[in-house]
Order: sequence, then C-alpha cells, then structure tokens
Amino acid sequence: MFRSAGHHIVNTLENAGIQRVYAVPGESYLDVLDGLYDSSIETVVCRQEGGAGFMALSESRLTGRPGIAMVTRGPGAANAMISVHTAYQDATALVLFVGLVPIADRARESFQEFSLPEWFSSTAKKVIIIDDEDRAGDLTADALRIAASGRPGPVVVGLPEDVLVRMTEAPDTAPAPIAEPQPSATDLESLATRIGNAAKPAFVLGGDGWHEGHGRALLDLAASAGIAVYCDWRAYDAVPHTGPAWAGWLGYGRAEAVAAGYGDADLLVFVGATRSDVASDGYTRGFDAETVVVGLDPEATQHAGRIDQQILASPRSFVTALTASTSVNGSIDAADLRGERTDEWMTSRSDVQSKVSAHRPDAEVAGAVARTGVDLGVAFGILDDRLDGEAVLTYGAGNATIWGHRFIRHLQSASLVGARNGAMGLAVPGAVAASLAFPERRAVAICGDGDFLMNGQELATAFAHGASPLVIVADNGVYGTIVQHQVNHYPGRPSGTRMVNPDFAVWMSSFGGHGERVEKTEDFEAALDRALAAEGPALIHVLIDSKLMPPAADEIAG
Repeated sequence: MFRSAGHHIVNTLENAGIQRVYAVPGESYLDVLDGLYDSSIETVVCRQEGGAGFMALSESRLTGRPGIAMVTRGPGAANAMISVHTAYQDATALVLFVGLVPIADRARESFQEFSLPEWFSSTAKKVIIIDDEDRAGDLTADALRIAASGRPGPVVVGLPEDVLVRMTEAPDTAPAPIAEPQPSATDLESLATRIGNAAKPAFVLGGDGWHEGHGRALLDLAASAGIAVYCDWRAYDAVPHTGPAWAGWLGYGRAEAVAAGYGDADLLVFVGATRSDVASDGYTRGFDAETVVVGLDPEATQHAGRIDQQILASPRSFVTALTASTSVNGSIDAADLRGERTDEWMTSRSDVQSKVSAHRPDAEVAGAVARTGVDLGVAFGILDDRLDGEAVLTYGAGNATIWGHRFIRHLQSASLVGARNGAMGLAVPGAVAASLAFPERRAVAICGDGDFLMNGQELATAFAHGASPLVIVADNGVYGTIVQHQVNHYPGRPSGTRMVNPDFAVWMSSFGGHGERVEKTEDFEAALDRALAAEGPALIHVLIDSKLMPPAADEIAG
C-alpha cells in the first residue's frame, strides 16, 4: 500500500485497537491529523496539552490499553511533560507523539525547536524519533509495546514534519505481542510456605492491571487463608472494599489504625505495588517484615528495603496461577496457607475497617459544630451513598481529595484514577476520559479549587465530545496542603497560598451544563441529587472553611 508516513502511523494505531487519541493540534504533525480524518479512531480535541496527556493516562489506567496523546513541538511538548512524569512515576502505559521541526531545520534554533531526547530521556522509558518513513509503522508498534511491557510507563515519539509527508510502501504493521511472565510452581510453593509460616501476613496490592476481577478472586482467597489485604495509595480499586480480608488503603490521609496494622505485619506480599515512600509513611513503616515482591519489573523500581523473594508476574497471571494452585486439583493445599494462625489477626483488621466505615459524620452532628461552609465529611458520606461503590472517581492533588479517599467506597475494578505522583490538574481531564471510555458509568472528579483551575478548561472538551462527568469542587480559597505545612512549620506566617475564585457553578452554566453552588451542609444533598439527575456535565461548587484540614489520621485509632 502506497501512503504517507503519517497515515501509516494512524493505520498502525488502528491495528493495535486504539479507540481514541487525545490531541492539541499543531502544524508540525498535520499529516497525522489528516490520517485521523478517515480513521475509526476518535480524535478528542483538548484545550491544553497537559489535559490531553492526563486524559490519555486515565484511559490507559482504566482500560489496560496504552493511552495516546498528540501534541506539537516546543511549547506543546513542554505542557505535556506533566503527564509524562506522572505516567513514569505511576507506571502507566502512555505514548506521547510530538511533532518536530523538519530534519533540515535541526540545530538552527528554528521556530519551536528543542531536543526531544534531552527533554524526556530522564522521565520516559524510551524516546524514539521517526526519521525514516519506511519504519514509521514499526517504530509506532515498538512504542506501544515498550510502553505496556515490563514496568509500564511513557514512551515519547518524535515526528519530524517533513518525514510525515514522505510516501512509503511499507506494509501494515501488526500489533507487537506483550510478554506476560508467569509465576512458576516453585515460586508459588515457596510463597505458600512463607504465608503458612507467618503469624500476620498481608497482601499489598496496587499499580495498574486490575481490570478483570482478579482483585476480587485474590480477596476471597485471602479471606479463607487469613491474610489481610491492603492497597497502595490511589490504587485501592484493585479489590472491592468489603469482606473480612479488606484492611484498608495506605498513603496520605490513611487512618492511623490502618497504617499501624500494616506496620504490624510480619510478612508483606506486594502485588503490582512496591514499598514506596508514600505507602511506608516516608520510609518509616513495614521495613522489618519478610517481603515478597510480585510484579513485572525485574529491577523493582521504587521499592525500598528488603526483598526475600521476587516473582515476575502481572496481577492477572499471578492471581490466576495462585488460585489455580490452591484449588481442589491444585498443587498447593489451601489449608497450608492458613498455617497455625488464629482468627485474631483477621478479626483486628475487620474491626478497624468497621470503625473506618462507621466514622462518617452526619448532618445533625455537623450542625452542632460551629463552622463556616459545608462539612465535607457529611457531603462525601452522602456522595458515597448515591454512588454505591459503582462510579469511576478521578483525583488530582490536594487536601480536598482526602475526604473522597476516606469516605467513598469502591466495589468495582478500574474505578479510580489519581495522580500517585501528586500532580495537580488530573481530576477534570481524568473524568472526561473516564466518561468517554465508560459512557454507561458515572464519572466523578473530586478536586479542590486549586486543582480544578489547573485543567478546568477541559470541561469544554467534555461538551464537545459528549462526555458527562460530575465535578465536585471544594473551595476554601487557599492551596490547602501547603497551608497545612505552613501551619506546622511556619505558624502565623501564611505566604503564597491565597486564591481568589469565581463562581464555578456560573462558569459551568456558561458552557451549557448544570451548576450548583452550596454554602451550607444541609443544602448539599438536594444539590447533589439535582446534579446527578441532570443531562450532560454537572458541577457542584462547595464552599468550605479555609481553616478546614483533612480528616484526622488518628480519629479512628481506638
């Protein structure tokens, strides 16, 4: 087939099953845009490159397919850098295509010229530049494979403007296979012995790849074997938040009793996750426990401390093999996993989760507390009741997100997108992508006022492409996380943290969406019901006390 290199790239993405690309257009990759004109792939036109990258990252995390973003050279690539850093630290498969100056214009400080490898090589798995039109398809397929293989992450692909329009007779490129290591029988038998000998064993689950219900199967196995199940920071949709094995999530805003239980474990089995600084409270918890790491990364990137056994496997291949091995006809006696443990370990974890679930203020209690604005404990308790564990939640960063993490349950896999590297601005574009990927499910963005206006413009993308997210904006007029640090370290000296906000409900209405502004706790429930009943995108602007900090970590320690 005789076609341009730009069209060949699009054909390769089609063959790989890509359904959407998130793009901010640029003259540097016009031929790719032209190829998308007749393509089955939907081109989601975004309003800023950071938003486009976050949408691609969100689609990857929710679907298991590498997310695709396309931006132009120089300033466009600079704006997209935040999504590349997030994908790298969060281990999420992302392919960022970047238009480049023509080859003849290189090294001349031409318009918007920059060095793609020098910018991205330290925070991407690989940087590829397509300088040969005959290799355009093969290199695109390589980028998809590399992004999704091993420890997933971002791959950046440079598209010189002149190469894209060159014609090629290179054949169609088939999708490259993704290797998925399988745990050996010896691996599983060794693990079973460790679990059987432990007094307080725990799984710690996280990362991407929990899309097909494997978390539920592992949770059931853990319940029968007396193993507590924790989840990593902003990856706690790996398992349903129910049952005797569910012990809670770790990271910023976690309950102190949950962190204490994790610290008491004498065996930690990390699956898809690592002992990172966030889960370990700044490298202070869980370092004395015997440790098994199950994942696709042979280097165990981000893992700190001891490793007594390492198993190369994906969450899917590990859970599938483990459950098969402990079945009636399996090679491992399921009773051996239980060992001689009593029920005390599991009972204590179950008690903690009962307290976490019950510790939700109600409107009557909130009304007795002198406070300006809405009590977020009450508001997010009501939101949890309405969502009933079925929605997709997206988070950026900031104190306002902690109430959502603490009070909203997840009962479905692929239902959480949050920047595990703490990047602000992901919530709104993440919810737009979630709504496009799963139009039958409710997508809800939880953000503070600072986070919201980082990429709030992507609401325009939602209206343009038929997405219907619900956005909850908690407005306290400050960068709350930084204020909290200032209170702790520089009391009485607030600096650089104040903000002035518009009426976000009116702003949403200006797009043609449904906007609500709530200033009292007792008004939130009705506003939420109206927003949930509205057609199209909706937003609730929630006013809260500027002195309000996240729910206390030790409030349920007893």
